[in-house]
Amino acid sequence: MKILVSGAAGFLGSHLCERLVAQGHSVIGLDNFITGRTENLSSFKSRPNFSFIEHDICKPLPFSQPLDRVYHLASPASPIDYIDLPFETMYVNADGTRNMLEIAKHCNARFFLASTSEVYGDPHVHPQVESYWGNVNPIGPRSVYDEGKRYAEALTMAYHRYRNVAVRIVRIFNTYGPRMRANDGRVVPTFINQALNQKPLTIFGDGLQTRSFCYVSDLISGFIALMESSITGPCNIGNPQERTMLDLAEAINKYTKNEVPHAFKPLPKDDPTRRKPNISLAQKELGWEPQVSFEDGIQRTIAWFRNNPDDSSI
Repeated sequence: MKILVSGAAGFLGSHLCERLVAQGHSVIGLDNFITGRTENLSSFKSRPNFSFIEHDICKPLPFSQPLDRVYHLASPASPIDYIDLPFETMYVNADGTRNMLEIAKHCNARFFLASTSEVYGDPHVHPQVESYWGNVNPIGPRSVYDEGKRYAEALTMAYHRYRNVAVRIVRIFNTYGPRMRANDGRVVPTFINQALNQKPLTIFGDGLQTRSFCYVSDLISGFIALMESSITGPCNIGNPQERTMLDLAEAINKYTKNEVPHAFKPLPKDDPTRRKPNISLAQKELGWEPQVSFEDGIQRTIAWFRNNPDDSSI
């Protein structure tokens, strides 16, 4: 197939492109490098079935080539990024989503939106199921991302209902693996880099808040399975194994041999206290569930960070 991927130089986008290229598809990557990195493309950018366009998808992109699939992953996705880039985050999820939907409509291609578990906010329903409408603060500091993705989902469904675009929507839960930026504010790379530098791991609140961590290769398998499925509405893709931040910190310190005591700080405003996906839909309709154990995945990720030290101060 011929496939267009926005956010191709990002953490998830680069892994998706790498997988699609390896499967033999012809892939066109888009990115403006606000948060993406050129080095994320290095393992496959010279392959003959991959091409790249540097472009801000908030601006229309005339596209006359035939396409079979459009994956829309472009967006700042970590707290540091979307708080530093509030307008860019909202615009890419509004204008950028519209422009990618227009390309899909023009090319009669199937459209895939990378949404997020953040649409559930600080959930009152646990674990989170796709039918849950969420508990989001629409004017809080995280709202530029949460509400941006909620709008993107609404726009995607409007294109499906009123303009006959075939769509798929994934709600991504916490994901980790190689190519994450050390200073992007997400807990796994932050903890790993603090531990590798023999520094205290920064734990917010009492550390009993939970997340569910999915290794990146499992997530990408879920993406492709969902894109090729018949599911139109949102579908959770994530690992339902829930763990506290204290548990995560202890595991990372164990595998890095870091013995420095933790540093505790106040919990940020609107930070969700629990996060765990109900993946019944993905299991039933996609035959998908995570394959990589946390122990295996976290050691692979630590090894990658050890071999790819980041110059950023942690």
